Amino acid sequence: MTSASITATLPARPALDFKTIARDVAAFRGADTGRGMFELIVSAVPLAVLWVLMWLSLDLHYLITLALAVPAAGFLLRLFLVQHDCGHGSFFRGRRANDWTGRVIGVLTLTPYHYWRRTHSMHHAGTGNLDKRGIGDVATLTVREYAALGFWGKLGYRFYRSPIVLFGLGPAYVFLLQHRVPVGLMRAGWQPWISTMGTNLAAALLWIGLAWVIGIGPFLMIQLPITLIAASVGVWLFYIQHQFEDAYWQAGPGWNFHEAALMGSSHYVLPPVLRWFTANIGVHHIHHLCSAIPFYRLSKVLRNVPHLTDVNRMTIAQSVRSVGLVLWDEDAGRLVRFRDLRAAS
Repeated sequence: MTSASITATLPARPALDFKTIARDVAAFRGADTGRGMFELIVSAVPLAVLWVLMWLSLDLHYLITLALAVPAAGFLLRLFLVQHDCGHGSFFRGRRANDWTGRVIGVLTLTPYHYWRRTHSMHHAGTGNLDKRGIGDVATLTVREYAALGFWGKLGYRFYRSPIVLFGLGPAYVFLLQHRVPVGLMRAGWQPWISTMGTNLAAALLWIGLAWVIGIGPFLMIQLPITLIAASVGVWLFYIQHQFEDAYWQAGPGWNFHEAALMGSSHYVLPPVLRWFTANIGVHHIHHLCSAIPFYRLSKVLRNVPHLTDVNRMTIAQSVRSVGLVLWDEDAGRLVRFRDLRAAS
């Protein structure tokens, strides 16, 4: 299969006025402090209750503990997404409220708030830009870049892009190890270092304190499953939001922020319960178009701007099939699988 034949099969991008859409969507900006407090409470309190129930269940059977770890991880993930909105300054009205909420939640999610906010803003500023890859995203090579690698380079990239690494080993590494130092911002000044070291210290004190109260073994049997499940699901969500066949990628001169935001991010359609636990993060195309909209208003945007519902719409089944998309084909203008390289040769 040649690149020309691949291109011929691609659906045409919808004719959209990206700047007009961005203006219409921006009308939904603005935080509601009362709503924010409610969302914070219904995320944090159930997590605390489930944590205690997991501790009590250790005397019954560990399978019960692991079963409880699944919803607990869901609430931890939701807290991470509250932290995410705080980083965008969209969860509460005041910057101080956003920052302190984000810092405290960062101790629970093992994510230094200011360090993560900085890298995530770089991700938003360069989404879909082939010249600005490397920070805050999933490493993605072009077909030509991959072809230029030697044997070990290709093997390393295949290993990195394997599901067991991306959604198993990778999330554990990112949240337990990589976030312990400001990777990528080593020369960015003192704030990423203070944020990271402060989070490390607070998290260590919290973990040591809980381990002292209930014992290190029971603590790890409770906390590690919660953290690892939440980390894996979080990385999966981040991955699927930008790694789909017809995602937008362009080199510097041809890159456009509004088009990249809308067409380079998916609309991940989830059942209502999962949509609640993931804090509407599946409405990612609108979030990237206007990150100042709090997650509790994203559904309202879809209701009022209904033609955005079908833009980059992705079901769970479609998302699973997207896992094999690993390289950006510059000629075809889409993400392809390793086997597509063999078919084209």
